[in-house]
Amino acid sequence: MGIAKEFREFAVKGNVIDLAVGVIIGGAFGKIVDSVVSDLIMPVVGLVFGKLDFSNLFIVLGSVPEGTPYTLEAIRKAGVPVLAYGNFITVAVNFVILAFIIFVMVKQINRLKRETPVEPPAPPATPEDIQLLREIRDSLKR
Repeated sequence: MGIAKEFREFAVKGNVIDLAVGVIIGGAFGKIVDSVVSDLIMPVVGLVFGKLDFSNLFIVLGSVPEGTPYTLEAIRKAGVPVLAYGNFITVAVNFVILAFIIFVMVKQINRLKRETPVEPPAPPATPEDIQLLREIRDSLKR
């Protein structure tokens, strides 16, 4: 089974233990992943698409008061509704990376926890009276 297919099944199905592990590890590694995304990955993605900072990509849904700088922070402070899709892109990439890291960790933990297949128990020894009856039968056949 390919790792992409396993990851998709993990992300879609999962179970309570996987979710609990994800929450705990996600909380612990959230800042590290945020730094990796914002400091390492998003600048490269930004260079490819011509924008270095995705957090300032937005669509204004109202009128901007005169004299307000055209930045996301300033427009939000002015109370103008905005659709901040750049921030969403950053958060979505952050989520995918974090989910993949958790998936790999849970996969490794599950690999360690897998039990070796249990061999079926040996059939019980034939009772002595049955063995004697078989011996008698075999001796009568001769």
